[in-house]
Amino acid sequence: MVIYVLSSIPEYSNELTELVRVFYPGIVTKSADSDFTNYLKNDLIIVCNHENVNGLHKDIKITIQFLKDSKIEPFHTKHCLFNSEAKESHFRRDLKNKTKLLLYEALVEVKGYDLEWGSLTGVRPVGIVHNLMDRGLDSSHIQETLYSDYRISKQKAKLILDIARIQRPYFAYNNPNQVSIYINIPICTTKCFFCSFPSAILAQCAYLVDDYILALDKEMGVMAKLAREKGISIQTVYIGGGTPTSLNLTQLNAVLSSVKENWGENTLMEYTVEGGRPDTMDKAKLELLKDYKVSRISINPQTMNDRTLKLIGRNHNSVEIIKCFNMAKEIGFNSINMDVIVGLPGEGIEESQKTMASIIDLKPDNFTVHALAIKRASRLKENIYFFSSAEVKVAKKMMDIYYQGAESMGMRPYYLYRQKYMLGNMENIGFALPGKESVYNIQMMEDRQTVWAFGAGAISKFYFSEENRIERAPNVKNIEEYIKRIDEMIDRKMKLTL
Repeated sequence: MVIYVLSSIPEYSNELTELVRVFYPGIVTKSADSDFTNYLKNDLIIVCNHENVNGLHKDIKITIQFLKDSKIEPFHTKHCLFNSEAKESHFRRDLKNKTKLLLYEALVEVKGYDLEWGSLTGVRPVGIVHNLMDRGLDSSHIQETLYSDYRISKQKAKLILDIARIQRPYFAYNNPNQVSIYINIPICTTKCFFCSFPSAILAQCAYLVDDYILALDKEMGVMAKLAREKGISIQTVYIGGGTPTSLNLTQLNAVLSSVKENWGENTLMEYTVEGGRPDTMDKAKLELLKDYKVSRISINPQTMNDRTLKLIGRNHNSVEIIKCFNMAKEIGFNSINMDVIVGLPGEGIEESQKTMASIIDLKPDNFTVHALAIKRASRLKENIYFFSSAEVKVAKKMMDIYYQGAESMGMRPYYLYRQKYMLGNMENIGFALPGKESVYNIQMMEDRQTVWAFGAGAISKFYFSEENRIERAPNVKNIEEYIKRIDEMIDRKMKLTL
């Protein structure tokens, strides 16, 4: 069987299809067209139709129908009368959300169970809470709204409300003349099976690295000059990837030197470098990061099970992770993040318990838990539809192990986001000891600050506070193209800054 989702408003199709997919793990689910003749008899077709009532543009009847074996199953309808003076963009957004909610209620009735995140398929659920807080709603009204508009469970509503409370004080630092900096090093020593980031393998692009660093320095140099002219200050710097520490010592020094020259170091509230893989870090590199006053690093095991590490394409083992972490502590880093992934191939409850026990022993300052999301660009994409219901139940128990482990270390959740194709419709969540939250992660995830992004594949986000609006300026993903077109990349940012 294949499930097809058809919407009379095509721009809603992707989100509606994603919602249906969550209720039918293990079954191929696709957007449909209006020609039903090519579908097989046992396929399920879900139709979301919108009809103007009395000829009024903003008086809409929404209908959800299930078609199977040429039979129309009982359908759900909702009559929605919208404010005739509302902006068209707000009307379209509200209509989409009401369509998703009606589809969600229909799916709950058909399948016999509900979802913790309700009808929500968006990436940033905490942002909804911030918008409600901006309107002056108190906690009880916010929780009521999260249920009435999205059917979010009380537990998840409380979670994102708590996260928003932790984040709000950080926004007090924000002003139009302050930005954060992201620097992308899209290079890794190997490609992990689950990875969808546009990173290159070092052995295949080594001849480009020096020119890439020169282009990166040029891009940052022009924007740094503009920042000085316009009185723009830098709050945080984040060097990510890829794996920045896959660069050799000389190349890493060149990047860090460029950061110091262009953005300074003494006034930064936070300076992060993703080390990622322990096999790319040694004492010399860690000492170099410390010398340049990097205040926060990531050492990301993903799992502490050696069999899984080998299976997903990592060139290190769990012992190397522990050695690297302890070395970083000895050198003096007092803010270290570690990442894990729920749902890696072959892992279950026992493997998660082992990973969590190892991390508790190490006592990191930040701990990030990702639910596996298989995207088109990853090498696991062929398995995208094959998570069974049993696997989803196990994955949720694994996630609970990590939640409980973070709490046992005295951490609290401080940022959260979701992705398409996530195992079990779960979430990615960052935990931190109080006061050790990553400022960059909060600003970047909640879109409350401009982020200038440099390097191939980096996407700058320009925040216009008066309109609470974001505009993006993406850089090309290919390293060689980025080097050739560096002036164009600079111009894209300049147009949104001037």
